[in-house]
Amino acid sequence: MTILTDLPETLPVFPLSGALLLPRARLPLHIFEPRYLAMLDDCLKTPGRLIGMVQPSGESRLSAIGCAGRVTGFSETEDRRYMITLTGISRFRLREEVEGFTPYLRFTADWQPFARDLGPEEQDPGFDREAFLALLGRFFQSRHLGTDWMALKDAAPEMLINALSMLLPLPPEDKQALLEAPSLVTRRETLVTLIEFALRGGGAPDEVLQ
Repeated sequence: MTILTDLPETLPVFPLSGALLLPRARLPLHIFEPRYLAMLDDCLKTPGRLIGMVQPSGESRLSAIGCAGRVTGFSETEDRRYMITLTGISRFRLREEVEGFTPYLRFTADWQPFARDLGPEEQDPGFDREAFLALLGRFFQSRHLGTDWMALKDAAPEMLINALSMLLPLPPEDKQALLEAPSLVTRRETLVTLIEFALRGGGAPDEVLQ
């Protein structure tokens, strides 16, 4: 189990719009740009194998809060591209950019505000699964989405809410709001609000959730 003192002061940062990573969730990534290949090579040499996922926020800016993931899956293609899996460890607040000779960004990170991310799986005692899935069904129908409903009915609340937060076709600013939600309860409430807003707002590209 990771503890706060295990987390590094400096972290490589991967800015990627629309990509959301949450604690204890998994995010698959395809790495092919030379600077991020270098980042991954360096990351794999460190004990923690951590990469900080951060969303861009406007031109040449980054969102203040990201989530660090540990490289827990790795494969290399013949043309030296990487398929990796990041498992979310903890959110962090960006502090200062670290100057240096790496082609990728590095920042000092403040982990303290998110110490609870390192604890056990969060619970949501007030979660009304039946009402939530009914709302989700309306959203899926409006967007022509498909999914494994049995898996959704059986999933633990944290896994369900976090997976949907990561996978649903929502704008980057909505993904950031879900990341910054202080607890699972507020993330679920935020997700419900965003789905209801999307249902009132019209169409979106057809997609299928796997």
